[in-house]
Amino acid sequence: MTNVKMQIDVATLRWRWRAHLLAAALAALALGACSRPSDEVRIRTAISDMQAAIEAGKPGDFMQHVAEDFTGDGGAVDKQALHNLLRAQALGNARIGVTVVSMDIELLGDRATARVDVTLTGGNGRWMPERGSIQQIESGWRHEGGKWLCYNAQWKHVL
Repeated sequence: MTNVKMQIDVATLRWRWRAHLLAAALAALALGACSRPSDEVRIRTAISDMQAAIEAGKPGDFMQHVAEDFTGDGGAVDKQALHNLLRAQALGNARIGVTVVSMDIELLGDRATARVDVTLTGGNGRWMPERGSIQQIESGWRHEGGKWLCYNAQWKHVL
């Protein structure tokens, strides 16, 4: 009878151990699902959203990630001028392609710098693009109102 009782106790202990292990794994998954993405991931996501907005011909969606006091190109471009530039490109190209070649993000508290190399293409939407260039973009970001916004950008035509 002791053998039977011992086998039951061992089986019960194994079942309890597995139940505790399963509960710990579920708790870890729940905590991971509730955690906020890192600031770097949030900036990368914003840049990816901006890329998708340009390719979809929606400059207004792009501008959701741009701060009201934006300056660019050494102070020559403000937020409104950037929006107009993007609108002109969307109207002048049936299809726009943006390929991110590299991206580096450096966080400094509630500020960040993103360095992005992109290949831009545009044209009538047929098989081959009619225009293209490679740009190096360095942008300043700040955490504002619960989200990251681009407040400054410099771009350089490489090719």
